[in-house]
Formats: sequence, structure tokens, C-alpha cells
Amino acid sequence: MGKTSGIGLSISVTTSAGGVIAIGPDVNSCTINTSRGEQDVTGLDKSAIERLLLLGDSELGLSGTYNPALSHTVFHNIGVQEAAHVGRDVVIVLPGAGLVTMTCIMVFSNYNLSRGADGSLTWTATGKLADGSVPTFA
Repeated sequence: MGKTSGIGLSISVTTSAGGVIAIGPDVNSCTINTSRGEQDVTGLDKSAIERLLLLGDSELGLSGTYNPALSHTVFHNIGVQEAAHVGRDVVIVLPGAGLVTMTCIMVFSNYNLSRGADGSLTWTATGKLADGSVPTFA
């Protein structure tokens, strides 16, 4: 498969009640971070750093345009209701000849609304890995 753009990327997130909502139409940009912890195990006899890879992690940063009928229904109760503090299924499908999918469970710790000087109303939300399962692209 050749190189591709991000055009056609889709993101779905469950609400705190469990319904799946495809929020891609409201998302203007996203960052997907899959990382691993590191432990420095460099001995005194080494001239460069020696490391071991540790636990895997993932973080999802989303920003979008406010839509009370779509993305707001997913994130509106984050930080407000105890019921919102649940792991949410996140499915990200990358575009291309063979669809590449990342599925994981994340907790969302923030949902921020911002009204710009030009009158725009946008939002950001951050999800972090919740269930100890290493996220992978399949």
C-alpha cells in the first residue's frame, strides 16, 4: 500500500450510557500517541544509554467544532457526573487501501469549550488508555 493522507479518517466514541457515536464530522484535528515507558538501566561501564521498554500507553487528543447534536452528546458530562467517569470504547479507522483500525478503551479527563474572538465555538477533549490493554493498529 502506498502513502495516503488523513482524509477519510473516522472516530467513534461511546457515550457514558454506552451508545456509539461517530464524531468524525465534528472533529477538525486529532493526535494519536502510542508510547511505552522506558527504564534507564545504564551501567557504569557504558558510554551510551541502555534502556528497557516498559508498559504501553496511549493518548488521544481531539479538537473540533461545537455541535450540540453530535460530539457534545458524547463529552458533555465529563467532569460533571460520576456516571461519566467510565471507560469509553474508541474506534479510529485510518484511510487507505486496506483499512487500519485502532480499538481501545479510554477515559476522557477533560472537555473544554472555547469561544473565539471571531465568534467560533470549538472544543477539545483528551482520552487516555483505561483498561491495561495495549492499543494496536490492526
